[in-house]
Amino acid sequence: MANQKRRYHGFIGLGLLAVSEILMLAGVRPFTTWFYSLAWWSYIFIVDQAVYHLKGNSLWVNRRREFLLLIPISVGFWMIFEGVNVYLQNWHYTGIIREAWLRWPGYFIAYATVLPGIFETTELLEALGLFRRSRIKPLPRTTAWYIPFVLIGIFFLFAPIFWPRFFFPLIWGGLIFLLEPLVHARGGKSLMRDWEQGSLRTFYLLLTAGLICGLLWEFWNFWAVSKWVYTVPWVGWLKVFEMPVLGFGGFPPFAVELYVMTNAVSLFRRGRGWRPEDAGRPGGASPLWIAVGAALFLALFIMGGRSIEFFTIKSFV
Repeated sequence: MANQKRRYHGFIGLGLLAVSEILMLAGVRPFTTWFYSLAWWSYIFIVDQAVYHLKGNSLWVNRRREFLLLIPISVGFWMIFEGVNVYLQNWHYTGIIREAWLRWPGYFIAYATVLPGIFETTELLEALGLFRRSRIKPLPRTTAWYIPFVLIGIFFLFAPIFWPRFFFPLIWGGLIFLLEPLVHARGGKSLMRDWEQGSLRTFYLLLTAGLICGLLWEFWNFWAVSKWVYTVPWVGWLKVFEMPVLGFGGFPPFAVELYVMTNAVSLFRRGRGWRPEDAGRPGGASPLWIAVGAALFLALFIMGGRSIEFFTIKSFV
């Protein structure tokens, strides 16, 4: 790694995080209302520089196109969950910016951090050698698990709709079971194929990264003026920050779900993705799929944003 160029984006992120924390606690606008996004983008660049220092290869420095592509994908994915929340009403937003011309870019900037945050954390844990020696008995090469996975995924999809009071947590894992058979069948980056090769390291890394990001999401959200609060049944009274304690169990499978969803999108890009071994693959999405993806993103962003406006925001600054 002697040939590494000096990079400073992590130090800039560290400085921005420190300034944002101080001015937010001092009640200085706009740091009070934009604190969550400032903290998360700072964290992303801090971690990216750490990954670059450890591996000599990071998303921002070496795979910037993939980094930038994760941003609209992240927003689009999160808008799906916002749509589901219209029905479940498990969280709502308070202290939101009143001006629409600032509020809508705020949605984009905040939700754009989800995938970069989780995947950068996953790469950092990998670079640190976590679970490096973990091995598991290889799964026999078979497709027999496809149908059970799809059936479980269908249950996870519809149970929160018909019995939301009991099954609302299932939205944080249902797409794993629906999409993993597709990714595996089409030769994508499959967790089940990792199992066939005797390794679940990526799975373990994602679970750990999800928990770390979940703790940070809730920690930084707690101090922000523009924030979310939860209204979930049964355990809503027992909280750490704004999150009911048992709710932290949803973050690890959520990270796995986002990974599988991203791998499904990569199928339309001829296998290109954010991992180092996939970022340099030739080809990519055809112009048709680019147009379809752009149209789908716009539809999700507009519909998701409108659903937030009508159903999820409870108060403005």
